[in-house]
Formats: sequence, C-alpha cells, structure tokens
Amino acid sequence: MMQAAPALDSPPTEMQAHASSVLLRTVVIGLTAFLTVVDLFATQAILPSLTRAYRVTPAAMGFAVNASTMGMAAAGLIVSVFSQRIDRRFGILVSLASLSIPTALLAIAPDLTTFTVLRIAQGLCMASAFTLTLAYLGEECSATDAAGAFAAYITGNVASNLIGRLISAALADHLGLAWNFYFFAALNLAGAVLVYFTVARAAAMEQTGAVPPSPFAAWLEHLRNPRLRAAFGIGFCILFAFIGTFTYVNFVLVRPPLSLGPMELGFVYFVFLPSVVTTLWAGHAVHRYGTRPTLWGSLVLAGVGLPLLLLPNLAAVLVGMVLVGVGTFFAQATATGFVSRAATADRGRPVASISPATSPAAWSAPRSSGRSSIGSDGRPVLPGSALRSAPRRSSRIG
Repeated sequence: MMQAAPALDSPPTEMQAHASSVLLRTVVIGLTAFLTVVDLFATQAILPSLTRAYRVTPAAMGFAVNASTMGMAAAGLIVSVFSQRIDRRFGILVSLASLSIPTALLAIAPDLTTFTVLRIAQGLCMASAFTLTLAYLGEECSATDAAGAFAAYITGNVASNLIGRLISAALADHLGLAWNFYFFAALNLAGAVLVYFTVARAAAMEQTGAVPPSPFAAWLEHLRNPRLRAAFGIGFCILFAFIGTFTYVNFVLVRPPLSLGPMELGFVYFVFLPSVVTTLWAGHAVHRYGTRPTLWGSLVLAGVGLPLLLLPNLAAVLVGMVLVGVGTFFAQATATGFVSRAATADRGRPVASISPATSPAAWSAPRSSGRSSIGSDGRPVLPGSALRSAPRRSSRIG
C-alpha cells in the first residue's frame, strides 16, 4: 500500500489496473490522514460549548484546545530526527492506538489544566503518526508521484476539517461533550486497524551517498538548503493564519449579529467541501504551472477571503471561509510535496521535518490572535498578517 506504481506503456488492461491501484492508494492515504488528525480540528467546532462548560474566556479555551500543537512540535521534531531508527508501520500503528487514550480521557477532564495536558498528549500521538506517514510517503513514492500522494494526504486533512467538525457539533449538541470524545477515540482505534491491514512494511533504505555522522547532522544539512528553509517558513505562515482564523471565527459566528446555534455552526463547516475537491489537484497544478506560481495563486486566493470575514453578513463570511480554506490547503499540499522533491538526500527526514517546523505556528496563533483578532464587535482582525508575509519567503522555491 501507498507504494508508487511504475509508469506503464502497456495495454489498456494494465493501464486500467494501474489507474485502479493509484485510486486505491489515494483513498487509503486520504483515509489514514483523516483518522490521524481528525481530533485536531473536530474540537474547534465545539469551542463555544467548551468555553461555557469550563467557564473560561475564549482565549483561554482556544489556547487549551490548540495546546495539542505543542505536543505535535515536540513529537514531530524527535521523530524527524530519529526517523531512520523507527519502523514506519509499527510507529504509525502504535501512535494511532495510543491516541485513543487521551482522547477518551478528555471526556472526564475535571478542569482546564487537565484538558490542556491531555490535548498536548494527543498532539504527541498525532504528530508521531503524521510525521512517520509523511516520511513513509517521501521514501516510498517517486519524485513524480510524490505531489499526488501528498495532495491525497492533505485532502484527508481537509476532509477531517469538514466531517470531523460536523460530527463533533452534532454529537455535542445531541449526546453531550463526553460522548463526542468517546466517539473520536473509537475513530483513532479504527485508524490503527486501517494501518495494520493496509500499510506495508517499508524496505530498508539503501544509502546512496555519505552517511551523516548523526541524525542531527542530517537535519542540519537539510536546514542549510535554502529551498527547504523557505518551504518550512511558508508552512509556518500558512498554519499560523489557518489556525488563527478558524479557531476564532467560531466565536464570531455565535455572537451577534450572526448568532448561530451549535448545529448551525457545525453545518457552516461545509465551507471545507470545495477544498476536499480542489486540494487533490495541487499536484497537477504544480506539474503544469510550477511550485512558485501555484503557491502565489493559493496564498492570494486565501488573502482575498480574509477581508470578507470582517463583514457582518453570513454569506460574505461563508465565502471568505471557503476562499481561505481552498487557498491555505492548496498551498499546504504544494509546500509539503515540494519539500520531498527539494531534498537532496534522505527524503523522508525533511518531509517529516515540516511537522515540527509548522506546529509552533498553530500553538502561537491562538495566543496572539486570542487577544488581537477579536475586536469589541467580535470580528477577527489579525491572522491574515501571516499570509501576507508568506509569499515573500517563496523567492527560492520553484
């Protein structure tokens, strides 16, 4: 599974078999991504309910919910450095199975501190599975197939945004917050089962050049690559803007003049549906137009959507959310695929490194935009600054 099939100049039956194999690989990659990060985004849909349940401020609850990214930053860094010593299949399997434990315990978290610690634990498990999967794809897919494989993985992330938030809002509204977390713990276990039956054990990597003296030396070698540094910086800006925007837009939507209820808030996240379709085309766009034009176009599209979130009109806000979602996910898929292609050696490690490179953005976004992005009228004003700075870092990409 997830292995790139060779190019075929063969009879139609073989070409059809190849197409079916690629389709199956795409579905499995996307579903694995969905079950890996669904906990990260689903909880954001119930932020207003959690704020009331714990009787804290939106900024405090936003920080607690997004504390998972602190665990992601730590785990992603450790796994990316020592990834060559970790069996991909076993690591992904254990990470997803372990993820179900803190997810279930969130249902009985007695206070905000405990909730925050459990979210950090979730981040540790999510990032381990996420990073090892990206490393696996970077190693098992050819440079040609990498863009499509990573686009499929990011599409799974997009789907987790949409479906996870819808399910979370519905469960919290009808069954309560506790059953919401129990359900997602079951999904984590389903992800472990999927990996057990579909992910093949990776073959030992052959060394094609000088062996780095240590994992840290290999990591530093990639950081000396200006193209990879630019990609990491862009990834940071993308995630900062995305998390900052979609964390606090929840509070904008439930406050006057929009005043949406819990289920209405859940249905709002159909705005991610276009992204599920468009993100799959990121690889094709890169092949046709190049990495730099694709990144520019994606970030400009997201930037156009941000001002619409300031308007006191639901239709305008929804259009803005669609544009930000499509633009940021398209850019994320483009940057992730580029990292694999830009690496000169050990392609799995730099792809894995994009997780710790971008996770601090998700942690810092709720801290800064929690104070600055909600004005006296309850409208967001800050997160777009990260998107405006991102294209400047792309001068060495393409």
